[in-house]
Amino acid sequence: MAYLTPEKFSVLMLNSLPVSAHREVFMLIAQITDIHAAPDNDHLEQVLSWLEQVGPDIMVLSGDLTEGCWDEGYVRIAAQLEEQAYPTLILPGNSDDRGCMRKTWGNERWLPDSQGELLHFSHNAGGICLAGVDSTVREQNYGSLSGRMGWLENQLAETDDAPVLLFLHHHIFPSGIPTLDETICRGLSEFEELISRYPDRLLAVSSGHVHRPVGGTFAGIPANICGSVCPANPLWFGSVSVPPVRESPMLMIHRYERGKLSSHHVCV
Repeated sequence: MAYLTPEKFSVLMLNSLPVSAHREVFMLIAQITDIHAAPDNDHLEQVLSWLEQVGPDIMVLSGDLTEGCWDEGYVRIAAQLEEQAYPTLILPGNSDDRGCMRKTWGNERWLPDSQGELLHFSHNAGGICLAGVDSTVREQNYGSLSGRMGWLENQLAETDDAPVLLFLHHHIFPSGIPTLDETICRGLSEFEELISRYPDRLLAVSSGHVHRPVGGTFAGIPANICGSVCPANPLWFGSVSVPPVRESPMLMIHRYERGKLSSHHVCV
C-alpha cells in the first residue's frame, strides 16, 4: 500500500467498512503495565484517553500500579478505571502492596489460592479465558511461579476447552537487558512442564516489568513483554554507551477472533 497520511488512512478505513460491521465476532483486550504512579508521574490519563478511540472489551493491568506503595495512588487509579466503559482485571507487581490493593478493590476481584495471599484472576469471555497469575515475591524484585502451578493447572483444566491468554507481571524469557534479566521470573521449569501437559491450551503469555516492548517465545508459546505507561527503560544490551530513550507511554492491544490471536504494541 502506498503511504497515506493518518487523516487519509482513517477516511479510507471508514469507507471500507461494511454497512453492518460485525464487531461481536472478535474481542479486544487492552493491556497496560508499570504505571508506577507517583505525585510527580501520572501518564495513565493519556493512555486511557487513547483507549477511548479503540473501545476495548476489557483491560488487563499487569502490575506495578504505584511507586513505593503509594496508598493514594491506588485510590486515584481506581477512580480513573471506574470511569471507563469496560472492566479491568488487575495483577500486582513487585512495587505493589497486596494489602493496599485489597483495601482499594476488595477481595472479590481475585480468586483464592492455597496460600491465601496471592492475587490471581480468571475471566471467561468471548470464547477465551483470560487468566492472571500473581508472580510477585514479598520484598523481592524478581518474580516466581513456584507454588503457583496447582492453581494454574486447575484453570487450564476447568475452562471448557477455551483457549487461555495468560498474564503475569514478571517476564519469562530473557529480554537481553542485563540488569532487568536479573529479576526475570523464576520457577520456569515447573511452568514449562505444565505447558507440556496442556500443549494446546495456552494461546500466549504476556507480562510487563521490563518497561520495554519485547516479543519472544517460551516453551514454543508466543510470549510478549508489554511496554510501560511510565517512562521506558533504554534498550541497553551491556554496551559502553546507553542508547537514548524516546518512547512515549506504551500499551498492548490483543485481538482475538475465532481461535486466532494478534498482539499489537502501541505508543500513545
